Amino acid sequence: MLFNSNAFYVFLPVVFAAYWVIPAKRRWIILLVSSYYFYMSWNVKYVALILLTTVVSYGTALLMERTESRKKKKFYMAAALVISLGVLFFFKYFNFLSSSLRSFLEKFAIPVHEVTLNLLLPVGISFYTFQTLSYVIDVYRGEAKACRHFGKYATFIAFFPQLVAGPIERTRNLLPQIEKEHSFDCEKAIYGAKMIAWGFFKKVAIADTVAPYVDVIYNDAGHYTGLPLLMATGLFTFQIYCDFSGYSDIALGVAKLLDIDLMTNFKSPYFAASIRDFWSRWHISLSTWFRDYVYIPLGGNRRGTWRTRLNLIVTFLLSGLWHGANWTYVIWGLIHGAGQAVEKEWDRRFPPKGKRHSWGRVLLTFLFVCFAWIFFRANSLSDAGYVLSHIFDGISDPVRYFLDGYQAYRMAGVAQSSNMQTLLICGACILALLFHDFVELRTGFWTWMGKYQKPVRYGIYFLLLFMVLYSRQPGEYEFVYFQF
Repeated sequence: MLFNSNAFYVFLPVVFAAYWVIPAKRRWIILLVSSYYFYMSWNVKYVALILLTTVVSYGTALLMERTESRKKKKFYMAAALVISLGVLFFFKYFNFLSSSLRSFLEKFAIPVHEVTLNLLLPVGISFYTFQTLSYVIDVYRGEAKACRHFGKYATFIAFFPQLVAGPIERTRNLLPQIEKEHSFDCEKAIYGAKMIAWGFFKKVAIADTVAPYVDVIYNDAGHYTGLPLLMATGLFTFQIYCDFSGYSDIALGVAKLLDIDLMTNFKSPYFAASIRDFWSRWHISLSTWFRDYVYIPLGGNRRGTWRTRLNLIVTFLLSGLWHGANWTYVIWGLIHGAGQAVEKEWDRRFPPKGKRHSWGRVLLTFLFVCFAWIFFRANSLSDAGYVLSHIFDGISDPVRYFLDGYQAYRMAGVAQSSNMQTLLICGACILALLFHDFVELRTGFWTWMGKYQKPVRYGIYFLLLFMVLYSRQPGEYEFVYFQF
């Protein structure tokens, strides 16, 4: 069930009403039932997978807490990691590893029959697997207590707003909220509704609007040069941000309707002044997960300069692989890891003078992120290489660069008057997004909005609603991160 589907528009009010009508002690039941129904709406069969990881992590935590033996605790934790990661590997990486191994061996003239499985990737498996892993590791470290109530623990893992695309919640934040009794908070519900509206604006008015144009170019990249490639890359930069952060905003807003606070997943990332700063603002729940469970255990920055750089690169390689079973994602992760390593070394040798958050650094970081997105969006490494080698073809003659690009768009059907009008309106929406993020950096957008009188505020709310309704495309567009 998609957030932007008619089914969800019925589902959410029903859950909201049922949640607040029944006694507080039983509200977790509504969350559990609705979460499993939400997940089963994609494929009933894959409920067995989330139930398996839930049972394994729940039982493992109890076993670890009941034993004093360090060896046994380590064994139980290792077993849980092997089972959970094994399920993730089987569904997400088996075919990738098989085809990569075959290609590698063929280079040495070793014939190998490729073994692939016709499997549908379960929605959200990367997200809920990491959530169960963090729970098991936290209990092993003594940073969290094992949950005794299986129903409430299952609700913590399957909580529907963040189940299929995050944020990846930590035990200490979400589980206590599932366990406690809630009372309705009108102010929090209103704030949640605002976040939902803003999330839909980003998803529908921007991400879904530019997606067809990005797909036309990137799915047939070899037929384009110059401006179309540059435009498609720029549009994808905002598509991926609005699609994913839009989902997170909706998830946070829905949770607030239920008096539950999820962690913030995005903080104006395109205003970051360094690659490190970008990752403190982008997909925060994942970047902090890798920091706490991969980077720091590898040694973090405690084992010398070069080991620190290596730890960064390894962490981001794994982060890239987490995003998808394709070498394009691995290279994307490597670019970000290597970029941070170089950035650290540069700042060590040439400490920045004056303000670290200068607009020059913001621009350079943004261009670096756009460059890396080429690998993230390209269908293959060869496509990514083609885009990089042809994106500036003819730019020495700016007029010809623009005219040839416009002609290519006409041939692709993008430059029709109605389509160009849609893109121009979408451009205005992107400017509104950047204004929102700039204000969010300083005072918080909704706090800033509170300074104005009701006519101004409600005028903006209705404008957001109008843009969502005006921009909505026929059909239901999945969220990009569902594939991860």
